[in-house]
Amino acid sequence: MTEVDEYALDKARVREAFGRAAAGYEAHAVLQREVQGRLLERLDLVKLQPARVLDLGCGTGEALDLLARRYRKAELTGVDFAPGMVAAAQRRGRWWRRPVVACADIEALPLPEAHYDLAVSSAALQWCSSLDQTFAEVRRVLAPGALWTFSTFGPDTLRELRAAFAEVDGGGAQHVNAFVDMHDIGDALVRAGFADPVMDQETLTLTYGDFETLLRDLRGVGVRNALAGRARGLLGPRRLQAVASAYARAFAVEDRLPATWEIVYGHAWVPDAPPPSRPQGRVIPVRPVS
Repeated sequence: MTEVDEYALDKARVREAFGRAAAGYEAHAVLQREVQGRLLERLDLVKLQPARVLDLGCGTGEALDLLARRYRKAELTGVDFAPGMVAAAQRRGRWWRRPVVACADIEALPLPEAHYDLAVSSAALQWCSSLDQTFAEVRRVLAPGALWTFSTFGPDTLRELRAAFAEVDGGGAQHVNAFVDMHDIGDALVRAGFADPVMDQETLTLTYGDFETLLRDLRGVGVRNALAGRARGLLGPRRLQAVASAYARAFAVEDRLPATWEIVYGHAWVPDAPPPSRPQGRVIPVRPVS
């Protein structure tokens, strides 16, 4: 019998969840929008005028609009592996200057080597199965001297939700995705051949009036448990109520439920020498938007 890594991601499940969330994503993406803004503000400190900019895990394309305003002469490309997100991102910009958007996996990019001067990614890397593979692909498509900057989530993210589920299920079932430590991400940058990596972290907390609203927000941005070792049983009303009660007992403050998000930021540069050639990935077909 084949052993399953309980922390491995089920990529098909992730793609399906984000595809379903695409239509209402922006209404729920309060935290994601804040993190994206903070990431892009960091570009103010960098003297860079890229000719070609790449947004990895572009979602509905909000960052593509912001990048278009920041770099008015740049060629913009977005990548996302959920067709619904890609369809929304393809509508960004004006008819004479729409971004190129590919439906593809960051871990197997269908993009040319050493082509982009800047790559950004906000709140997407946690949905990649292998940081080594992901960073190798980003390194491959970036030109010498290019900048790679990103945000993702660290291990303290949704710690309250994880603890509440652990109390109800005795800690045996995995209901909340695992997140990679900041130092491990920095090590992966070095292994991929990036230069001068810089990592830092901050904690943001959202509060909710009730447990149902918290879950609705998470589902609204496509956050569902995609671990191979996730609990297979249905989360029925009685079980969810038990989790809600455990959450409130342990964490409620003045009738508000906090949800912690550990935000990890990183950036690194591509050395002057180009990386070794690697096979390009596959484009997932999606109907173009006129």
